[in-house]
Amino acid sequence: MNWPAIRAIVAKDLWAFTRDRFYLFMTVLGLVFYVAVFWVLPNTVDESIEMGIAQTGMDAYFNELTGDAGLTITPFDSGAALEEAIRARDGPAVGLAFPPDFITNVATGNETEVTLFVTSDVPAEVRGALSSMVREMAYAAAGNPPLVILPTEQEILLGTDRAGDQVSLQETMRPMFVFLMLMVEMMALATLVASEIQQRTVTAILATPTTVTDFLTAKSILGTLLAFSQAVLLMAAIGSFGTNTFVLLVSLLLGAILVTGFGLWAGSAGRDFISIIFWSVLFLIPLIIPAIAVLFPGTAAGWIQVLPSWGLVEAIVGATAYGEGFRQLAGPLLILAAWCGVAFAAGLLVLKRRVIRI
Repeated sequence: MNWPAIRAIVAKDLWAFTRDRFYLFMTVLGLVFYVAVFWVLPNTVDESIEMGIAQTGMDAYFNELTGDAGLTITPFDSGAALEEAIRARDGPAVGLAFPPDFITNVATGNETEVTLFVTSDVPAEVRGALSSMVREMAYAAAGNPPLVILPTEQEILLGTDRAGDQVSLQETMRPMFVFLMLMVEMMALATLVASEIQQRTVTAILATPTTVTDFLTAKSILGTLLAFSQAVLLMAAIGSFGTNTFVLLVSLLLGAILVTGFGLWAGSAGRDFISIIFWSVLFLIPLIIPAIAVLFPGTAAGWIQVLPSWGLVEAIVGATAYGEGFRQLAGPLLILAAWCGVAFAAGLLVLKRRVIRI
């Protein structure tokens, strides 16, 4: 291995990267934009529901509900006051207005009416739950059992229980920003490789004592260095390094190796800027799916967990949001490492065949 030649190629490529105004601008712009947006996003999750109640003579029932986790009850003097508060969005987003004779009417079997107030952004399932609650109250007030006797049930939770431990939008967007930053560096590497192939610079390099292995090693080091340094800079700017710094650094290094492999592949296949964009987008579409999936609650589907970038996203979320270490993240990191080997080997193989044919 000719290390002086490798260092010289890396230095030349770094100089070329700083001379490429487009990717230099995109790198700086992306870094500033992601950091600014991250700190604007909400960093808390409100898992409670505030409900307004206008009622008479039903204090005992609602006092019991007030103790339930996730439910906050705000009393109102009248239905008109409750409607005005919800319409002005000054307080709860949902409310129930009971007539003064609600208890008497349901106990004697007479018809009565309860008004449900909701804003337009309240999910349909919340409206349905409130309607069910009113029916349950009516049966209880009348002294009748519910129409359906629920069987004894056994709750089996599949996956990790995140109730009461939901991550904020700020936390869920963190891997998305890192991934997009890595993709920009992947495209920058692909452009460097493609330009050297098209301009026959690689032929001049190989005319020196530099071997193909030296050339491939230099490109691999350059791509990993660019992607890793930018990802670390971004994570530092958004305050991601804490007690699990080493876990996070390992995850970012593996992520940098992963995109470098795809970058070598795209650079070898691309012949100009448009074709590089095409190949980069071709890789981007499946790779970004795990970062999008983490925005939604619940465990990712099985097919998402086999995508190359799933381990990176899972490791970032686990280390930064849940404080998980190597033991808890061993599975995602091993999968990520395996994909790094596949992507890197494929990238090197494609680039080597292209260089030898020149």
